[in-house]
Amino acid sequence: MELHDGRVVVITGAGGGIGREHALAFAREGAKVVVNDLGAADETVALITAEGGQAVANKDDVSDWDGAARLIATALDTFGDLHVLVNNAGILRDKMFVNMDPQMWDDVIRVHLRGTFCPTRHAVNYWRERSKSDNPVSHPRIINTSSPTGLYGNAGQSNYGAAKAAIAGLTVILAEELSRLGVTVNAIAPSALTQMTAGLGAYVEKMEKIKEETGFDAGSPANIAPPVVWLASPEAAEITGRVFNVKGGLISVAEGWRPGPGEEKMSPWTPEEIGDVLPKLVAEAKPNVDAAGNPKV
Repeated sequence: MELHDGRVVVITGAGGGIGREHALAFAREGAKVVVNDLGAADETVALITAEGGQAVANKDDVSDWDGAARLIATALDTFGDLHVLVNNAGILRDKMFVNMDPQMWDDVIRVHLRGTFCPTRHAVNYWRERSKSDNPVSHPRIINTSSPTGLYGNAGQSNYGAAKAAIAGLTVILAEELSRLGVTVNAIAPSALTQMTAGLGAYVEKMEKIKEETGFDAGSPANIAPPVVWLASPEAAEITGRVFNVKGGLISVAEGWRPGPGEEKMSPWTPEEIGDVLPKLVAEAKPNVDAAGNPKV
């Protein structure tokens, strides 16, 4: 028996790259898949059906409130239920902050952050109504997509990083709020070679070198799907509110903001006292690191 026999999965941005691999992987585990994409949704559906799976295309804009409602309705009207929502849709508008214009900022925040909010809100609405009935949805799941840029930073991607950091924060909060409905909410911060990463020369070269030396295609977006498929399954009922780094053959738990070294007194601080205390606390704290765990300047 496959992990997702009879379960209905909506995946946004599934026309190519990581989203397409998600869709194929879910279908191979028995899921009925709603493939959302403004572009190549039909191509992904054709690949799934060619393998004997069930899928339907949806081309609504996930950042549009009514479009997101139609997306969730596609799952309900076509397959009669909804068990899993994978928020994956995204775009890039990279630019150093001093050269970024408001449209670049708004476009990225809209697609990534609002494009996570809108489908999630409609999905939760359905699950909440079903929870009031004698037939609640079995093991509802949300998997969001953050990014190493949102967790660890990357110059030239302030808009993208801000959106992805917000998605990580949203994941943690939703996990708390939706636990009473039996909904688990987790996120991944993936790294893979896709159309969105094609311009990252150093990363592309590194992945190509690994493939040449080991034979393992570490940059393949197919590497990202297995953790998502498992986290969305009934087996993952005890895991919620977590963000996972996923890259090649590496899976790790991202440990977010936590209180570090501190000092407290029972009266207000003066600026002069802060000047003595903060440098000492920073020196005691763990250094900021990138996604590979290397200290950042």
